Amino acid sequence: MRLQRVGRKNDPSFRVVVTDSRSGPKSNKQVDTLGSYSAKTNLFKIDGERAKDWISKGVQVSPTVHNLMVTNKIIEGKKINALPKKSPIIDEAKVKAEAEAKAAAEEAAKAAAEAPAEEVVEEAPTEEATPTEETTEATTETQ
Repeated sequence: MRLQRVGRKNDPSFRVVVTDSRSGPKSNKQVDTLGSYSAKTNLFKIDGERAKDWISKGVQVSPTVHNLMVTNKIIEGKKINALPKKSPIIDEAKVKAEAEAKAAAEEAAKAAAEAPAEEVVEEAPTEEATPTEETTEATTETQ
């Protein structure tokens, strides 16, 4: 199951067709036409019952058609990455969750950094930790 381009130049529109893997979608040797997709208006029409029937018979769905069917809730599942490996699909919910987690981690790190700084300030004014002028002079004379 894949898309067959039928639109004019600069006006992309597609048919959703079931075709044999050995013949391309442009050969007009499709087994069945299930619906259409207009890329400009983002209008996706498909006969869901026939699509599910073909899938149950073992038809492999192209990643783009699969993603369109998941978006329009014809089938259930996760979207498939139809782009090359260098350009992954951007899942808005996942990006938002990662941003929130990163912000929470930064706030926690900031809070952790502020808390020990206050403790160090309290411990610093001890007499044993600070060297005196007499001990500094004594160490330079022995060397």
